[in-house]
Amino acid sequence: MKPLSFALLLLTCLLHFTPADAIPARIRRQLQGNSGMVTMPLKRHHVSRGVGLHPQVSTQQHINRASKRLARMTGREEPSERALRSELHKRLYLLEDGAGSRSGAPAAAQGLNFSGKYRSGLAAAAVMKNGTMGSGMGNSTKGTGNGTVAGGNGTSNGVSPLDIQAATNGGVTVAKPPTVNNSLGLDIEANDVAYIATVQIGTPPRDFKLLMDSGSADFWVAGENCQSQQGGCGNHTTLGAQGSSSFVQSNQQFEVTYGSGAVQGLLCQDNVNIAGLALNNHTFGVATAESIQFASATTPFDGLMGLAQSKLSQEKVLTPVESLASNKIIQSPVTSFKIPRLADQLNDGQVTFGGLDASKFVANTLVTIPNVNNLGFWEGVMDTITVNGTNAGLTGRTAILDTGTTLILAPPSDAQKVMQSLGGACDAQQCTIPCTTKTSLALSFGNASFAIDPRDLAVLPIDPNNPTGTCTAGIQPQQIGTATEWLVGDVFLKNAYFSTNVATNQISLAKLTTN
Repeated sequence: MKPLSFALLLLTCLLHFTPADAIPARIRRQLQGNSGMVTMPLKRHHVSRGVGLHPQVSTQQHINRASKRLARMTGREEPSERALRSELHKRLYLLEDGAGSRSGAPAAAQGLNFSGKYRSGLAAAAVMKNGTMGSGMGNSTKGTGNGTVAGGNGTSNGVSPLDIQAATNGGVTVAKPPTVNNSLGLDIEANDVAYIATVQIGTPPRDFKLLMDSGSADFWVAGENCQSQQGGCGNHTTLGAQGSSSFVQSNQQFEVTYGSGAVQGLLCQDNVNIAGLALNNHTFGVATAESIQFASATTPFDGLMGLAQSKLSQEKVLTPVESLASNKIIQSPVTSFKIPRLADQLNDGQVTFGGLDASKFVANTLVTIPNVNNLGFWEGVMDTITVNGTNAGLTGRTAILDTGTTLILAPPSDAQKVMQSLGGACDAQQCTIPCTTKTSLALSFGNASFAIDPRDLAVLPIDPNNPTGTCTAGIQPQQIGTATEWLVGDVFLKNAYFSTNVATNQISLAKLTTN
């Protein structure tokens, strides 16, 4: 095959196999008392085919995914595939072995071998062509829990070797047992990329690994007769009458299209157990057809649990958290997140249903703000944006808070202004920052300021062999909506306790406790 054909194959795969974006429009829930709450362990799960790819390519994947997500959230027109492909073309051009580099040798001609530490892009493309995802899943590692890494809290001596290794090899870091009853931990996939929780479904109950998604409202698992382009739906746990005596299937169809992939099937009823809370005869979907993104044998989850407001549901049924509340199993339809950070080695992430885990945040820092998005998504007014305590002069901004987005996307002019204050730089394609940055960026909501750890601002080194050099930044330029609208993902949310409440349509944030 000619080098150009390889490049086109790679670009096509990158576009259609984006990171854990099995997630449409985004919402969250909020707080209330600690009684009657459910906490689920979310396993941060890297579904991206970008494991081992060059950081610049991975960064563009994150940006493209987030752009599509926000368009779906707000009802705006999604960027065209041609436009997204163009952005990846630019990114390939700018690589050190790309046509825009000093060497002038096309990256595709050299197999995109950026370094021995990053998987060859052509090899990744070949894997994806065969319908599998080279995510490196299964290399489970457990942190020591001592919380000591290079840089420590609030400082940075360069990107942690743990992050570089995880970005290269993938794998899942298992969460410690949750700190409150009815709780499930959040396992970390790769270098802080996605989350999976395990719940029990059926009679007898069996474990199902579910991608936990606060930005969609449909709960489904693969059915026993599930089919895909490759035939079956991989080696996933499936649900049906053969495996569950309490399974009841209806004739009502559903179909959900996500940023990456789609499913269709029939509604069913069966018993669902969430962290010991029995939700019997719950109505949800069983997929009879899945796109390859979900059906691949290397996809490490068996379905999705959407935790947005049910008015967004394509299935037109209550979400599990709403059902738990309506059945008085939990006090209110609240979902709360403590998003973990791999470099901390604390493995203390968890999702809580029905309230907040008071051990995870400082009580007197808790603020509650209204959701200003009238479509039902979770968007809060940012009072101020400060760098080392100095107001950046950006007023009237709002932030869509999204656990399913890895980076922070800001309008290009805002991103450039903030990054210059941070000692970084932005061009039309991306923002970079010194990997050793110690500068503090803080976002303020409800008159409370929440600082972002400098380690989260430096995502991965451009040169994987130089963790103290130049890094791709946790903030990237992208016009995601209006000129005042930001999409704020886990780069920020790792630094705050985050809770949403369907009943009150409010958002709560608090400062995290120190361990």
